[in-house]
Formats: sequence, C-alpha cells, structure tokens
Amino acid sequence: MSNLFGIFNTGNSGLNAAQVAVATTSQNITNAKNEFYSRQRVNFSASPALSSQGVSVGSGVTITSIVRIHDEFVFSKLRNASSNLSYDTYSSQSLQEVAKYFPDLSDAGIAQDLTDYFKEWNNLASNATAGSQKIALTQAATTLSGDIRSTRETIRGLQDSINAQLKTALDEINSLGERIANINGQIANIEADKGNFANDLRDKRDELELTLSKMLDVSVAKGNITSNTTVDANMTDSGTQYYLNIAGASFVDGSTFHPLVIDNTSNGSSYYSIYSEIQDGTRYNVTEQLSGGKLGAMLDLRGRVITSGVNGGYPQDGTIQSYVDKLDSLSQTIITETNNIYARSAQTSMQSPNLDLKTNTALQNAYNNIENGSFDLIVYDSAGKEVARKTITIDTATSMGDDTFSKSILTQINTSTDDNKDNNALNDVDDYYKATFMDNGAFSLSPTSLNNGYTIAIQDNGTNFPGAIGVNQFFTGTNGSNIDVKTEYKKNPLLIQAYGAPVVGNHDVANAMLQLQYNSLNFYGKDGSSSKETIAGYYSALTTKVATDASASSTSYDTNEALHNTINTQYQSISGVNKDEELANLIQYQSSYSAAAKIITTIDEMLNTLLGIKS
Repeated sequence: MSNLFGIFNTGNSGLNAAQVAVATTSQNITNAKNEFYSRQRVNFSASPALSSQGVSVGSGVTITSIVRIHDEFVFSKLRNASSNLSYDTYSSQSLQEVAKYFPDLSDAGIAQDLTDYFKEWNNLASNATAGSQKIALTQAATTLSGDIRSTRETIRGLQDSINAQLKTALDEINSLGERIANINGQIANIEADKGNFANDLRDKRDELELTLSKMLDVSVAKGNITSNTTVDANMTDSGTQYYLNIAGASFVDGSTFHPLVIDNTSNGSSYYSIYSEIQDGTRYNVTEQLSGGKLGAMLDLRGRVITSGVNGGYPQDGTIQSYVDKLDSLSQTIITETNNIYARSAQTSMQSPNLDLKTNTALQNAYNNIENGSFDLIVYDSAGKEVARKTITIDTATSMGDDTFSKSILTQINTSTDDNKDNNALNDVDDYYKATFMDNGAFSLSPTSLNNGYTIAIQDNGTNFPGAIGVNQFFTGTNGSNIDVKTEYKKNPLLIQAYGAPVVGNHDVANAMLQLQYNSLNFYGKDGSSSKETIAGYYSALTTKVATDASASSTSYDTNEALHNTINTQYQSISGVNKDEELANLIQYQSSYSAAAKIITTIDEMLNTLLGIKS
C-alpha cells in the first residue's frame, strides 16, 4: 500500500514538474517580442531514491532551478557597442548641424564675403575719391563682420544648448542608477528564500544597464558568474552581489546608490562640471574622466576643461569650442591686420578705445598677437610731405608706461630726440605729437601746441601694435563675437581714407588692403600657438576641418551601427525566444504531463482493485 502511494507521489511530481515547465514555456512565448526578455528553462533532476523491499526505488522528479538563458560576456559587449553607437549618433547629428553653418556656396557664406570685401578695396584703390565705392566697401565690410558674428553666435548657441542638456542627461543617469539599486534590493529579498529566482528582475536590470550605457561608459561587476552546462553553455549572473562604477567611482553598490552631481558655481560661468560625491559630501571633479555614450559625446563636443577666470568661463577644449576659437582667431587677424594697415592713413590725432591694460604690464603678456619688432611714427605737413619719423621698438618687456625693464612706448615717443638727424631739436615727432595713456584707459597721439596742420600715421613693421590696440580702427572689436565696422564709417562711409600721406593720388592704404588677401599672416590660438596662412586659406582650413569632422563622425556611426547590430543579433540568438523551439517544448511538456497523469490514473485503478479485493 505504501509503495502505491510512493508511486502516486512520483506521478504527482511529474505532473507538477510538467505544469511548471508548461508555465515557463508559456512565459517565453508570450515574451517573444520583448527585446530585453531572456528565455528561461526549467532544470530537472531526479528526486532522491527510496528504499523499498531491499531495493532503491525512484521517487519522481524535482525542479532544481528555473534558469535564465543569458551570456554575461556577450551582454557586456552589447553594453559597450550601445555606448559607442549612442556616442556616434549624438556626435554625428551635432557635427552635421555645425556643418550647415558653413555653406561654402558660390554666392553665400563667409568665403564669398571675404571675396566681396577685398573686391571693394580694389575698386576703391581704382577710384579713391568716389563716394559710391566707399559706400560699397562699407556694405561689404559690414556683411563680412555680421556673418562672422552670426556664425559664431549660432555655433555658441549649439554649445550652450549642449551644456543645458547636460543637466537633463545627468538627471536621467541618476534615475537609472537609483532604479538599478532598488532592483538589486528586490533581487536580494526574493532570493533570500532558497528556491526563489528573480529572473524577470534581472532582465529589467539588464534593460536599465543597457539604457545607462547609452548615456555613458559604465563598468559592471557581478559577484557570482556561473555556467550550467546541463541547460546552457553560456555564463550567467546568478549572485546578488553587484557593483557599477562610473569614471572609477562607485555609482551603484548593491542596493546603495551614489549619485553624480552637476554644478556650475565654481566655473565663473553657466557651464557645468560633473562631480562624484561620497557619503561625507566630498566632491571629486570627474568631468574629464567621463566617456562614451551620449554624455561623453556632449562633453567632447562642448569641452571638458573649465577654469574660473580663463576664457570667460568657457571650456578650453572641445570640438565645438575649437570652431569658436578658430573663428575668433580669424576675426582677430582680420581686425589686427586691417587696422595695422589703416593706421598708415594720416590723421590729425589718433586714439584707441579704452584698453584693459595697466601701464606696467608687458604688452606681450596682455596681447597674444603683439610681436618683437618696431613701428614708425610719421608726421606729414599740410601738403602731405613727411617732416619727421621716429622708430619705436617692442620686446618682451615693453610696456605702455613703465621703464623698469625696458623703455616703454610713452617714453620712446615723448622723449626729445633728433629723429631727423639735422641737429634741430624742434622739428621731431615729439615736437608735433604727444602720447598719453592712463591705466585701463585709451592710448592717444595728440597734437602739441607747435602743431599747425600736421597729421600723423603709424607704419607697422611686424609688431601688430597699432592693430592690436586699435589706435586707428577700420574694424572694431577683438574677436568673432564683436567684430564690426567702426560706427563712424557706418554712419558716414565718405570718411574712409584710401591714402597714407594726405595727398591727391596716394592710394597706399587701399592698395595695401588689396594685397592683404595674398599675404601669409599669423593666426594666434588661445593656447599660445600660431600658424601662418592667408585669410582665405585659414578660413578654408576651418571649413574643411568642420566637414572632415562631420564626415568622420558619420563614418564612425555607420561602422559602430553595423557592429552593434552584429553583437545584438548574437545576443538575441542566445537569450531571445525562438517560437518554433518553444512550441516544440510545449508539446513535449504536454506529453510529459499526459504521461504523468496516466501514472496517477493507473495508480488510482490499482488502488480501486486493491480495495475491491479487501471488500
């Protein structure tokens, strides 16, 4: 009798096992379209044998586990591929947008503006007294400067937008981290009871991991990676220990979450830096260490290195920042070189705008484009005849007014010297003009009391002094954000002068302006570097760089998209649900259930027979 009940229990274990197997298979089938679902398999083993009549008799089947078919190694590759693809997606889209700001068409864009600008100087050189030519020149110069400002403003706007998006991105990253930590806690609670398996929660955690990897590179370590070859040869995560690090700092430790912090209070601007914060509140700047994913692309485009008081609080690196810097370098050279030439045009007096400069500051420390060398001050009489000339030198120690280390500009100009070498102390530059400068004020050349109808001009010999300080401006401003035609000339273009010496037929300034487009000029970077190029050549190099960056990013995207698809296919072939396979399994488990039910039916008949005999 007891043996019959033992056989009954054996059949019942088969029924229960088949039910669980059918339920698991049904779960697989219904989640066939779920991208993040990992198919599951029931792991069976024989129940311990029982001794009966001197022999060991099997006692049925036991479900040892419901195994999640998952390969942690392949999943880690998918995580990395997702990070790379997301990086290239964002980067390619942003750079394609930047490329649109440089149209480079035959009839549009800064390249054409430069052509039109120099064309109008050529026209003025041919007809220096024509008011219409001066008006046309003013219009061309205004268009050029306006398009440079507009392009720079648009690029900066994109950079500002990316910076603003950083906060939203950090909010999403922190939300994902917090959810992962919560799931880890749930997994630990469920699996604290032996025999419970939180497979669906692990799938959800993988989904969050994959989403997080699209935002930035992460490093994940799981405490127990196992393989069960009786079911599947792949390695799966079966433990409850879990560690997720970002930029070398702990982000999720089991069920504990350490958020990243975004802040701009220490940068002197609206631009954010990102910090890892430990439990005692100490922060570590990880902006330069974060990489990969959308956030990595945003930082690489916007720039990472931000130092308060440097570059106006804007980044000192970054792809988009480099375009801004190159536009600034282009603008600075156009402003400086144009004003260098225009300073040759004789004026009754000259004055710079107010300068952010101390009298004792070395000029080369204040201006990255002032070079060693000399410039000449030339005085003309009312007939346009040169009456005096003085050479002023500049070296690394030259300041405006301090003679501690080198003769200053003011000292060299105002000191009485026999410039004409005629033994007459009353007909030299200092007799006609006096230089003045006050801290953070304007540098000026003003006529003395002896001056009667005289004019003064500056001929630069490579120092960039007149153009750098703007002592006689055609263009105002210092970079791409504020380059503009001098307001006086915009209001009255007829005031523009094509001459050097103030005599009819002298077109020296206009001719020099025309030649400027062919000259190899210095372009200065914010990092102290410099390069020689023509204006058109430098701008062409900038547009080529923008186009090349956009093309390279697009190519990288195509490559990483193909790689991601390959790895995802591999991952889905392991963890994804095959409906045909599951339906075959369903039939098999149905058959097993029927067979187990037959066992129970048979035992029932045997019991009835036995009871009938006893009755």
